[in-house]
Amino acid sequence: MAKGKEGSERDKVVLAYSGGLDTSVLVSWLREERGLEVIALTADLGQPGDMETIREKALKSGAIAAEVVDAREVFATDFIVPALWANALYQGSYPLATALARPLIARLQVEAAHRQGAKYIAHGCTGKGNDQVRFEVAATALDPSLEIIAPMREWTMTREGEIEYARDRGIPVPVTAESPYSVDENLWGRSCECGILEDPWQEPPDDAYEWTVSPERAPDEPAYIEIGFSGGIPVSIDGNRVGLVELIEMLNRTGGRNGVGRIDIIEDRLVGIKSREIYEAPAATILVGAHRDLEQLTLTREALSGKRFLEQRVAEMAYEGLWFSPLNRAIEAFNRTLEERVTGTVRVKLYKGTATVVGRRSPYSLYDLGLATYEDEDVFDHAASAGFIKLWGLPLKVWAESQRKAGGGTDEDVGGAV
Repeated sequence: MAKGKEGSERDKVVLAYSGGLDTSVLVSWLREERGLEVIALTADLGQPGDMETIREKALKSGAIAAEVVDAREVFATDFIVPALWANALYQGSYPLATALARPLIARLQVEAAHRQGAKYIAHGCTGKGNDQVRFEVAATALDPSLEIIAPMREWTMTREGEIEYARDRGIPVPVTAESPYSVDENLWGRSCECGILEDPWQEPPDDAYEWTVSPERAPDEPAYIEIGFSGGIPVSIDGNRVGLVELIEMLNRTGGRNGVGRIDIIEDRLVGIKSREIYEAPAATILVGAHRDLEQLTLTREALSGKRFLEQRVAEMAYEGLWFSPLNRAIEAFNRTLEERVTGTVRVKLYKGTATVVGRRSPYSLYDLGLATYEDEDVFDHAASAGFIKLWGLPLKVWAESQRKAGGGTDEDVGGAV
């Protein structure tokens, strides 16, 4: 990697910039150690913080340019919606908030590199986390000609060392009480790890949570919400049309007030480590449950069977950094076709940490009261069942008869005689 070629394309790097200590000191490190001009890119995905302040901090830290991209709508439509179509929960629990954000940030970095004529992109991930994989695999899938720099894999400086490094170079360092946790937030959820949470036996303390109240302190009366879906996409709350980003934000607030969305799991990281993770995802918890229930009402058994098998793979690919893989794109296209029928309304009861579907309706409902009821309205042809059972069981009948002809014993006896 060449040093000191000021102004050339080779000297530019697009850094995924959060405004935290790590990425702030990396601006200087990339300039000093790699001889690169740094373009800081910050994606607004619904996380807290003033984006203009973050942009100005990047410039004060030594970046030659700083971009802030409001990517909330893109995040919702291009990443959250396909994940929702797949009811994607990694290992059955994690709604993949951070995992979905990383390929989007990588895509924005690649686009910025093309605009700015940069040859390199960089991130601030460590060598033992999942995010390094997600950033790098996604970027490679989008533009394999770009070179990727991961400074934190080679620059093993302590937090105290980073603070001293920053102060020596006039990089703004906030003088605030350090949180014992490592936190990541976006529209789809909040993750929290480190500190006491690294002991899987210890119950998470209250200060590990910010989005949700404890179920014990949630209201004593349940809250009911009606979520409208069109083509598998949530479009309304209680009959009022709402934009997707606003809808997710509303459900995060409503769910959080009722203690919904707390997740405490032992998770298998891609790099081979088991970690204890705390997540808060009220909207994701509510929407995945409601969407899955509406699918049960509107899709055939065969479609559901095939779809459920693929859902786990989507969650795994999102977690493993394979969002832009051909398989994931093919599954998204498959889901898009099925979701055309997933239109209707789901009523959800929120009560002390639970989100329970208590009603559903759809113009494409496959539920037929005349077929399902045992009352006078019953129109099911009971006499047809005898013939159905005879044909359904015919293969087993033939199998059993062949066993008798072979010796009349059990399967084990026949196997032993061969």
